[in-house]
Amino acid sequence: MDERFLALQRLTRNRFHLVNMIKREKTYFLNSLFLKFSSLRQEKIFSNNFGATAMAVVEEFLSPDEIAAMPLEDLVSFLEQKSKNRLVDTEGIAKALQKAARSSYRLNKSLADPVNACLASSISVIKFLQSEVKKLDKLIEEHMKAIPQTLTSLKGIGPVYSAGILAEVGDVKRFKNHKALAKFSGLVWNEQQSGDWKAEDIKRVRSGNKYLRYYLVEAANLIRVHDREYAEFYRVKYDEAHTHKHKRALVLTARKLVRLVYALLRTNQLYIPRKRGG
Repeated sequence: MDERFLALQRLTRNRFHLVNMIKREKTYFLNSLFLKFSSLRQEKIFSNNFGATAMAVVEEFLSPDEIAAMPLEDLVSFLEQKSKNRLVDTEGIAKALQKAARSSYRLNKSLADPVNACLASSISVIKFLQSEVKKLDKLIEEHMKAIPQTLTSLKGIGPVYSAGILAEVGDVKRFKNHKALAKFSGLVWNEQQSGDWKAEDIKRVRSGNKYLRYYLVEAANLIRVHDREYAEFYRVKYDEAHTHKHKRALVLTARKLVRLVYALLRTNQLYIPRKRGG
């Protein structure tokens, strides 16, 4: 493999490693959060439990009792400050937060302090790992400048996910067609058919390049937001599914993306989205 791809691969695989560490730490954090503030863990008060505002609530209040006893206007002011006035309904969120605080079970003092310490530790680890990912992203972007490619012409994919794909594919000519590339990535399925009926929960083949598969799926999730064709394809697959709707639709969208990635790398042409007919 070209040394440029090998160098890029070191960075993108390390990024994959850090992202998975963040996922594991977030799971650990949520387990501790349930002990401290069970209703905050269970209810969708914040759109993101790892956002700055939600993190501030966990870090700065020692117990749900503090939130429940706090004057509403003070809690609203706290949320506005921590969110930098980005919350849509701050008072509504404050009321929901106090309701959740009142319904959460209380920890004994002997357990509360260790749980708070564990949460603070997890938050520090998550923030550190996220900062390391940002550093890697900058390095990846610099390395990408030296590699001619057209994947970044796909709106939304960006240099980092393009790099993750390029680093694993290398020379696309080693793949006979897009099906071979899909097989290499593990985006293929075992057929389970009976007449005209096909099982919805056909299992994806548990093999292939996990790094390439990760970057393809993440890229597909971004492209579907910016590209009408991929957005419509995702929606159709989402509506067809009865279980695991988002996951199933996203993986199938990633498989569709493989065909396009293969074509762009083979032809070295820029991507031009299809225009809406009529």
